[in-house]
Amino acid sequence: MLSSLLAIYWMQPSTPIRHLDFWLPTVTVGLSVLVWIVTRPEEKSSLRENLSALLIVAGTILVIGLLRYLGPVCCLTPSRPPNILQILLAMFITGGLTVLIARFASSKTALINTFVILILSIFILLKAEPLAQLTSSGLRSLTGQSTAMASALDIRWLGFSYVAFRLIQALRDRSAGRLEEYSLAEFLIFIIFFPAFNAGPIDRLQHFVQDLRKPFRLDVTGILQAGQRIVLGIFNKFVLADTLAIIALNDTNAAQTASTGWTWVLLYAYAFRIYFDFSGYTDIAIGMGLLLGIRLPENFNKPYRKSNLTLFWNSWHITLAQWLRGYYFNPLARALRSSSHNIPMPLIIFFAQTTTMLLLGLWHGITWNFVIWGLWHGIGLFVHNRWSEFLKPRTVIIEEKPLLKKTLEISGVVLTFNYVTLGWVWFALSQASLSWQVLLRLLGVGGGG
Repeated sequence: MLSSLLAIYWMQPSTPIRHLDFWLPTVTVGLSVLVWIVTRPEEKSSLRENLSALLIVAGTILVIGLLRYLGPVCCLTPSRPPNILQILLAMFITGGLTVLIARFASSKTALINTFVILILSIFILLKAEPLAQLTSSGLRSLTGQSTAMASALDIRWLGFSYVAFRLIQALRDRSAGRLEEYSLAEFLIFIIFFPAFNAGPIDRLQHFVQDLRKPFRLDVTGILQAGQRIVLGIFNKFVLADTLAIIALNDTNAAQTASTGWTWVLLYAYAFRIYFDFSGYTDIAIGMGLLLGIRLPENFNKPYRKSNLTLFWNSWHITLAQWLRGYYFNPLARALRSSSHNIPMPLIIFFAQTTTMLLLGLWHGITWNFVIWGLWHGIGLFVHNRWSEFLKPRTVIIEEKPLLKKTLEISGVVLTFNYVTLGWVWFALSQASLSWQVLLRLLGVGGGG
């Protein structure tokens, strides 16, 4: 817990807004403590049993703040922390809220919903550019800085997207009555576990704590296993991905390239770059987790070799796909099926799949490009669902013809890979108009050879 606390302050990038690189990780910790209070069973442990963890958290934050006065050893955060009185006031307010919620909250359901809305609201503020710029302007005003310099990029809250998923998971599990009792230390380690803090994978609380509670002794086999994953991850991320980044599709080279052939080269480079970058980071995170006795879940399983879009999303960012399936798609589909309006099943599938992927797109950013990228995959998944229904009665015939089966499988891999790759056009570029131009160029429309 202590190493993760120190790491999230150390990893937090600098921000132009004064002291924000201290306050953002502090709010992450404070929000995690409050969510733990809300989600713990009423009849179970008292705050007293978790007092040592609370004191360690408070003491660590105070020490990080006090480093501002130590001259040469300042600071763990990118810039000097705020005045110690401000830190004490913030801790006093958080402590007061903790006690009030623990002792006097009459409706946990209302509190759970309130915290879900709060977390989603923060997420929207960060992802919607106009709101982020307005928030930056307000924070600059509070710190006495020029509001004319406000930018949506000022608020660089490291890891919040993944913290939000973990916190909402705990809140929804508590609401459904399937969340067991966990100590504050266990809960905090799960939320801010530094190997997976920034980019996942998103573990399940129950699985994570099982590993945390197991006796752990690092041996030579464990070191070698972890070392292999870390070395593989470093190679994929810092050799393959960073090399491909030189020619991968971006706003600059998309605007400067007129050739259809070269645009395909840029796009394929981006497709493999984003895979090696993300899967490489995951390998590093899993390897570091193994060194600490935590077996984080796998997040990739040869996604570009899958024969349809459903299998692709079962193999790409696996933990996020499982989260969306468990906490959005399945509940929504069940609710629509049980509706008294007798909604046709294809319509239920279409709505559930497209809105799920739309949410995934918006999670990356509230822009038209991410909206289109989400719909691109939602519609693709629905088309595959209908194709699968069409093939079901013909499965026996296909199985009896190995050549036909192999042809369908190979063509499925090629088609799926290129469909996913074309979708990256919307993901890689910042403007929908530029993405559309590039897409037309890739299809041989609008010039280029």
